[in-house]
This record gives sequence, C-alpha cells and structure tokens, in this order.
Amino acid sequence: MNHTALLLLVLTVFFYYVSKRLYARFGKVWLGPAILAPVLVIGVMIGGDISYTTYIADSRWLVWLLGPTTIAFAVPIYEHRDIIRRHAFALTFGVLVAMVVAVGSSYVLARLFELPPEMARSLLARSISTPFALAVSDQLGGSRDLVGLFVIITGLIGMLLGEALLSWLPLRTRMARGAPFGAGAHGFGTAKARQIGGEEGVVASLVMMINGVLMVLAAPLIAHLPI
Repeated sequence: MNHTALLLLVLTVFFYYVSKRLYARFGKVWLGPAILAPVLVIGVMIGGDISYTTYIADSRWLVWLLGPTTIAFAVPIYEHRDIIRRHAFALTFGVLVAMVVAVGSSYVLARLFELPPEMARSLLARSISTPFALAVSDQLGGSRDLVGLFVIITGLIGMLLGEALLSWLPLRTRMARGAPFGAGAHGFGTAKARQIGGEEGVVASLVMMINGVLMVLAAPLIAHLPI
C-alpha cells in the first residue's frame, strides 16, 4: 500500500469537509468545496513534490463515485416529471442546440489556437459531466486526464459566472434560467442552479443528463471531425 497516496486520499476528504463547512458558514464562493479543496490538495502535492500518479493511486475511486452521483440526479427528475411532459419539445431542441454550440465552439477554438490533436479532441467533451465525458474520450481520440481537466474548468467557470450572466439575459422562467447551467456547466452548474431554486435545479439536472446521453450517441460522428 502506498502510504503517501492513502494520506492524500484522507486529506482530500478532510479538505472537502472543511471547505463545505466554511462555505455553509460564510457563503463565499472561493470557500466552496469545488475551489478550496482542490487548491489545498494541490498545495500539499506541490509542497511535498508528489506526482499526480501517486495521488490517483488510492483516490481513483473518488472519480468512480461520479457515476452513481450523476445517476442520483434522476431522482428529482422523476419527482418533477410533469415538467418534462409540459416542455418536452423546448428541452429537446434546447439540448440539441447547446450540444452543437459546445462542440462547435470547442472545435473552432482548437483550430484557432492550433492545439495538438489529442488536446483538441479532449476539448470537444468539455461541456458534459465527467462520467459521460470519460466514456466518450476514447471514441473521440482524446486523453482521459485532459478531458477531466477541461470538464472541471468548464464547470467551475459556468458555476462562477452563470448567475451573473443570467442577470444580463432576458430569461425569466425557471426552466429558462435552469437549463443553461445544466447544458454549459454540467454538475457544477446543476449544484448552482439548485441554490437558485428547486425547479431550476431539476431542469438543470434533466438537461445535463440528456446532454450527456446525446453526446455519447453522437461521439462516433464527432470523432470524424478533421483536426
């Protein structure tokens, strides 16, 4: 057993718990578990000259837990299934547009900055939740590590800037305000949408799930994009 990796696993869980308590008490964005906990873990790794390979040795199961966590979003979706029935067409059309915009913008950025093929293909899956993104990374020809990194960065930016953008956009209904979080910032955005309102969170969860499934189905076609 690698004692260093085990210690980092314990520290990761501890930092998450501490940051969650701090965020609940003070409400500062930078104290949130998605920001503070990773910063503290990275600080320990840099200070101790510890590689990512060592860290992930005993912490890989935390990534595995993302799958059941994502599936758990189906519970509030089922409880509010009447929303799906009322807005089936709008949700389906919106998710399709969101996927095209996400993949298209990633493709344009990759070509504009002349990114290496592996990095460019990893970028294509940045707007879906991590379990779905990891599932399509091999089909797209990307790197699982890079895909995970791009997904996290996209989610964090969407979570931090999403509410500010909503204040500028003429979106007034709960569905319209929740859908962009699920489509553009997946799990991070869904968590933020749930803070804004219950129905916003449900819509964000639904959009995130549909977006991920559509991306998995479309991955073989997207893989043929010339990069």
